[in-house]
Amino acid sequence: MPKLVEVERDYTLIGAKMRTVGPLLDKLGTTTKAITVDVTPEIEYLKHQNGVIDGRPSLATADRMCEAILTLSGTTNGRVAAAGFAELEKRTGQPFTDLIAGHEHDRITYAQTQDAPQPVFTSPEWSGSEKGGRRYSPFTLNVERLKPWHTITGRQHFFVEHDWVAELGEQLPAFRPPLNMARHFGKPGEAVDGGVTVRFLTPHAKWSIHSMYHDNELMLALSRGGPVIWMSVADAGKIGVRDNDWIEAHNRNGVVVARAVVSHRMPEGTVFQYHSPERTVNVPKAEKSKRRGGYHNSMTRLLIKPSHLAGGHAQFTYAFNYYGPIGSQRDEITVIRRRTQEVEY
Repeated sequence: MPKLVEVERDYTLIGAKMRTVGPLLDKLGTTTKAITVDVTPEIEYLKHQNGVIDGRPSLATADRMCEAILTLSGTTNGRVAAAGFAELEKRTGQPFTDLIAGHEHDRITYAQTQDAPQPVFTSPEWSGSEKGGRRYSPFTLNVERLKPWHTITGRQHFFVEHDWVAELGEQLPAFRPPLNMARHFGKPGEAVDGGVTVRFLTPHAKWSIHSMYHDNELMLALSRGGPVIWMSVADAGKIGVRDNDWIEAHNRNGVVVARAVVSHRMPEGTVFQYHSPERTVNVPKAEKSKRRGGYHNSMTRLLIKPSHLAGGHAQFTYAFNYYGPIGSQRDEITVIRRRTQEVEY
């Protein structure tokens, strides 16, 4: 299991603490991918740039928070990247500092990001290289610079020697089909209450990186300006849906209102809603709930395998967003129907 530490907190002070950069950064620095960097110069810079509250750099407004993030990251602060690569060289005996050469004293400010898109720096926080305008590709540092992978052997491997994983029969990669939700909630393709029952999947975002860059003018124009659900021609035909019609999806977890993208590329019985769509752009009220029509996670619930909680062995220590379930656990059964085309916001 992860290391569990008991911390006593005064929750009446949480709001005040979130308004400033905390004091532990002065003593502990920042640590990413096991590389720790002293950020004392960055703390002093933020005091000057953001102003202070009770002697600490201010995070009282959104622009000050953005400035702090850009200042403390090696991808936007060359000094932090250079310090991280220097530490990585000591630990691995491999050359890395040349990847940031020429940018050691450069930084990207929040004002610059407002002016125009900014190319980031190569940093030990990630595994790719952007040196010389190169496009990012994962594990470049591991393959080309022989940086060890973060495993017990330092290499990629498939066999996992952990008691829990062995008990579950998953020491080597194994296929696990989706849970048979349809057995309980109707078979995919079956008509229910004027709707069609389908498998509902939420692949990685089609028009963005996670939740970023959706709601600007170009992306809204490309992605129809709001939430969409991709479905097959056959499934759309069963419920009288044409491309760009408003539809409503619901199951035991929630409800989603979206436009239909009817595509011959979609298999019958399965629909997609790419994850992290705009939750505030063009989302009307649902007829079923009379409330705002949800988003992709409204239909899903988290299913955690015991093996995802395995820890105390080499690289296996559970942490939110890192070692844990991936997007495939969102496989759900959903009923989709054509709703009235008069929408209310």
